[in-house]
Amino acid sequence: MALSDSVTTCLSPPVHYVICKLGFEKKETYDINNVLSENGEVCWQAVTEHVCYLESDQSVDFIKSIRSLGPVCESVNLHFKSLTKEQFVTQYVLWFHWTNSTELFLEVFDILQYMQTTEVALGLMKLTSCLERALGDVYLLIGKDCPFLLRDLLASEQLIIVFGKAVMNVLRVFIGSPYGLNLRNVLWHGFASPQEIPAKYCAMLLFLTAGLGQLLQTYLQKTKCILVHRPYVTFISLDELDVFPGKYLAISKFLLFYIYLNHETISIAEELVKVSSFVLKIMLPFWMAALTAFKESRYADCVILLLPQLEVGLRLLFTTTNKCPDRLITAEVKFLSKVNCDLMLAKHLDKEVVNQLPAVLEEPAMASEFLWDFLNHQEGPRIRDRLSHGELNLEAFPREVANQIVAFAITLLCRFSDEDMFAFKEHMVIKPLMSCASCYCARFHPISRLKKQVLECMKSIHLWPELPTVPEEHVQMIKGLEGNAEADTLISMISEIISQLQQYMPQNCHSSDDPIHSILTERLLIELCDTRICTLYSPRPVLEVVVVLRKISTQCHQVSEQVIASTELRYKQWMNKTLRSRQRHNYLRMLNSIKFLSSVLRLILVLITLELVNVHLVCKKNPFDYQQYLKFLKSVLQYTENLVTYTSPEKNKWDETVELTNKALIKIRKNSDKKLMLMQLAT
Repeated sequence: MALSDSVTTCLSPPVHYVICKLGFEKKETYDINNVLSENGEVCWQAVTEHVCYLESDQSVDFIKSIRSLGPVCESVNLHFKSLTKEQFVTQYVLWFHWTNSTELFLEVFDILQYMQTTEVALGLMKLTSCLERALGDVYLLIGKDCPFLLRDLLASEQLIIVFGKAVMNVLRVFIGSPYGLNLRNVLWHGFASPQEIPAKYCAMLLFLTAGLGQLLQTYLQKTKCILVHRPYVTFISLDELDVFPGKYLAISKFLLFYIYLNHETISIAEELVKVSSFVLKIMLPFWMAALTAFKESRYADCVILLLPQLEVGLRLLFTTTNKCPDRLITAEVKFLSKVNCDLMLAKHLDKEVVNQLPAVLEEPAMASEFLWDFLNHQEGPRIRDRLSHGELNLEAFPREVANQIVAFAITLLCRFSDEDMFAFKEHMVIKPLMSCASCYCARFHPISRLKKQVLECMKSIHLWPELPTVPEEHVQMIKGLEGNAEADTLISMISEIISQLQQYMPQNCHSSDDPIHSILTERLLIELCDTRICTLYSPRPVLEVVVVLRKISTQCHQVSEQVIASTELRYKQWMNKTLRSRQRHNYLRMLNSIKFLSSVLRLILVLITLELVNVHLVCKKNPFDYQQYLKFLKSVLQYTENLVTYTSPEKNKWDETVELTNKALIKIRKNSDKKLMLMQLAT
């Protein structure tokens, strides 16, 4: 029997006991009127009395507290079942307004009426994420930087001031503390199957959220404070997330695919889920519910259900290939945070043992780079973090993002299906997905962002020739304007540097006639940026170099934007005859300066891309003194930072720009030998 069929739980025995049995040990019926007043308010004193404390240090005794609160939770669950939707709205809806997600809590009430285990788990995941976001808003009434981790948020002095320590301890029994039920983390990391989450705990958190709203209202009335909700995070550049697009997109130089996750694709996925070894059978209801949610255009629900299952599937592969099956069923305090995607995508396990998972995934781009891009990289969408911490508007969750996660999941289902599923893998709607996955390149790794920065900067510089300039006869009328011999010297130095670097550029970029205009082109940069660099497990020296290169690129782009703005403004002022004599002279010096400045910036961009490719290769082949190398790059950064200052509208120091550039080019030329040595090491 396959491991995916034989696993009956992903909860270790102690955790399974705490979640599934401990809260059911006390059989007596609890009177709901003990915790609910006649006017519909939560009696917090009665609730907090069920939290028990250790005699040794007065910290929460989570085992006794869960056992004691079990009957209370059951009573609350039965109470909610006894209410109609109208009664619930009348009695409770006001107390959910503080969450800024009232409709979600009404939805959870509906879920509790039908008691479908998958829906209860989904409702609990959504409830805990929105509750965390709302508590963060309350924290900011007093504090400044809201804690990232829920356990730190619940233990904060700021929330204790508003709600009281006893109330916060009640919440910690259910969420936030790894020693309690820890419902949020157990669900979001995919350890709990649908049938292992008692609905009464979801009901209790719904009840407690209303009670928190009542306490908060009292605090706000007393302090005259106003609760402000932080704006939701939005995905700005959705086109950057288009890996498996719903439109025509060139995925290579030769292929075009039309990919759309329609009902036929989802139907095939539903069949793959049933046979793929990537899926634990106990988790099958989550997969089916996720695909159903996608078909029903509930894109946030789809992704919330699917992300933990991707983690479960990867954990299954991880534990199998690394021969550590115990970690598949571990959700205990000391291990929970160590068996998530961060570890599974790491290069090494404990004691520098190599992680075998990337090898099993074959093409690293197939899974590792995609997962790092969508889940981990700071400049990526960080979908799991943003969803689980309540940072996204679930009602407006974009289909484009769900499309990527579902399509990626389908590729994994195919990859880990039996050979007799070949017909599915070759299906006309599945094969393009597999092709897209195999061509995937990281988009949000610092190296990828640097490439994007360089190309965007070059596009900005390409606008310079189209900038308006004064007629030549107007220039000749200005007395005292001398020719710019320094510019010729700078152009000569640039040509000399290019000739030294030419052997390390693509062959089709070689030219001896006009190296500046024929080599320092956007085409060259595109070709250099197209060089495939494995971003997975980039060495520290590479990342440190990339940080400096990105700063250099940013400064170059700012210089370009300042030149464009200043040129357009001065031209308008010139034509309107509003410039004073000194300003006219300065404007013409600027026009002379930008003739060589364009070449300097393009040279720096080419250097950046050459450095990026070669330093990565060198680090893989030979260790070298990259600190000395960084020193040189930081001197280039210093030059570009000074250039930003001199070319700013406030300074307009164009004579100084010439002098500054001359010194910088001399330094670059002097370091050419060292740079050439680096490039020779790489080739």
